[in-house]
Amino acid sequence: MKYIDEFRDGELARGIAAQIAREVRPDRRYQFMEFCGGHTHAISRYGITDLLPPQVRLIHGPGCPVCVLPIGRVDLAIRLALEHKVWLATYGDCLRVPASDGLSLLKAKARGARIAMVYSAADALELARRNPQQQVVFFAIGFETTTPPTALVIRQAAAGKVGNFSVVCNHVLTPSAITSILESPEVRQLGTVPLDGFIGPAHVSTVIGSRPYEHFAQEYAKPVVIAGFEPLDVMQAILMLVRQVNDGRAEVENEFTRAVTRDGNIKAQALVSEVFELRRSFEWRGLGEVPYSALAIRAEYAAFDAEKKFALETRKVADNRACECGAILRGVKHPRDCRIFGTVCTPENPVGSCMVSSEGACAAHYTYGRFREIPVRAAA
Repeated sequence: MKYIDEFRDGELARGIAAQIAREVRPDRRYQFMEFCGGHTHAISRYGITDLLPPQVRLIHGPGCPVCVLPIGRVDLAIRLALEHKVWLATYGDCLRVPASDGLSLLKAKARGARIAMVYSAADALELARRNPQQQVVFFAIGFETTTPPTALVIRQAAAGKVGNFSVVCNHVLTPSAITSILESPEVRQLGTVPLDGFIGPAHVSTVIGSRPYEHFAQEYAKPVVIAGFEPLDVMQAILMLVRQVNDGRAEVENEFTRAVTRDGNIKAQALVSEVFELRRSFEWRGLGEVPYSALAIRAEYAAFDAEKKFALETRKVADNRACECGAILRGVKHPRDCRIFGTVCTPENPVGSCMVSSEGACAAHYTYGRFREIPVRAAA
């Protein structure tokens, strides 16, 4: 299949790995954060870390939208469904995110709440059109990739006067999270790791382009390479980052030229700007309150803002004390460092959000990486 099979060629991967091994310097370490959960999944699935020399370390970042969703926002959705009796529609991964009191949206459904899994924002709007007597709320999550579809359905609902449809907006912004990791005093108090560069998210960049990352290269002297999600994409991005570090450069390079441009999708950006505006602050799991890191629905479309329509307030809720998801999202800890990983916390019984989505670091490592560590643990 074009753009798939040729980017999974094992011989080419070993060739790039050999080139990386030749170019890394034995006297230094290279620490690169892959921001996107899609990269985390690919790295675990294809065993990319096994191909890298010991000087190169990949660090998981907060790029899984389900993982960074705080408990308080999930609680809000559950209250909507149980107390306000709305028909709540959302993506499948959201249904299993643990919330307060041992609940999740899936468990709330078992208690009688009307909750529907949808594959797109358009499905949620269609649900409202088919059931005009029932209030339907779309619980929207995601980075810049999934924001334009949400903006589009809000505009369509307004044009079609679908008064029984509204949205809880949880859309968050990639550049703000990277900035928070690099400079936020609050995040640094929680613990961070030194970073030499970033593997930039591919799908996000198809919308916003490569231009927003130029700030990190210029202000923080951190190279960024935007990469696709296939194994050769990731390997090539690592090689490009190693070369930048060796040369003392800090630039934005685009490995994913088959889909990403510098300016991105201008029409999608205009649509998002029409419907959404920046929130002053938004809570991220693992990062805390991050200023100007999320979107809210503009006043012109307030009739479709579920938070205003139902007078909702988000309550801050602490994570499970046994769960290390927050530290894992900051790159401070690896899933193996969590004492409940793979025992109490599994994909079938997730304690933290990092074990829910396939893009979560814990779920990816549980599926593809944990068996390689069994002999090491036995020997210890």
